[in-house]
Amino acid sequence: MTHAHPHTPHDGHHPHSDGAGQVEILDLDAEVLAEHLAAITAWLPLESGPRRIVDLGCGTGTGTFALLDRFPEAQVIAVDASPGHLQRLREKAGARGVAERVHTVQADLDAADWPDLGTPDLVWASASMHHMAHPDRALRTVHDLLAPGGLFAVVELAGFPRFLPQNAPADRPGLEDRCHAATDRFHAEHVPHRGADWGPMLTAAGFTLDGERTIAVNIDGSRSETIGRYALGTLQRIRGAAAEELSAEDLAALDRLLDTDSPHSILRRDDLSVRTERSVWAARRN
Repeated sequence: MTHAHPHTPHDGHHPHSDGAGQVEILDLDAEVLAEHLAAITAWLPLESGPRRIVDLGCGTGTGTFALLDRFPEAQVIAVDASPGHLQRLREKAGARGVAERVHTVQADLDAADWPDLGTPDLVWASASMHHMAHPDRALRTVHDLLAPGGLFAVVELAGFPRFLPQNAPADRPGLEDRCHAATDRFHAEHVPHRGADWGPMLTAAGFTLDGERTIAVNIDGSRSETIGRYALGTLQRIRGAAAEELSAEDLAALDRLLDTDSPHSILRRDDLSVRTERSVWAARRN
């Protein structure tokens, strides 16, 4: 894909900027949400372990490595438009000792013609489908790509996670809710498929829907430096989408949270949590 939205979610499966900050937030996402991702891969309605998997919009490998852990006999083709993300994924594969099980492919998934990705038993797309310029075409392409009986898993995060208590920060209670409302308006205009129900679209593309599940995420981050950094990176991205809609007072309060040298920095808070939902649709090619 070729988009460069400032609202990029951070769960790691779409190819936007190659900046170090983007790579870090994708890696943090993998660490913070690892348990919930493992629950999704364990839930997938598969009669036997897939041998050939394609991870579409793989980012730095959050889904790739979860799938390799879940299916020890599998090989994964990891596809992304970002060379920086793919390089980071290869480095991580080498460090984990699974480099021989991963093949990376740089490709624009909005292109009409995709590269040869073989005939996979499982295609995984986490937080990438809603960025497609032509999702209906992409769904049909995945359908034709899959082996007969193969499974397509579409995983989507319910927007950005929330981190702050309702009464925070003390000088602007409810700031996070207002930031999310602003990003929702931004996304409605620029990313219309964000938050979509993928079930009907999968059926329309020729799939049989095998299951749908939503997993709630609620992680106590009060003593976690990792979650503090995750919150910082996430709120930086929220600022990029919400800044034009926020009041001057809210923007100033948000910037105080984002100022790592400030006594009000989000990194100094001990009342953080990670609250969001992940939805997954499992669809089969007959």
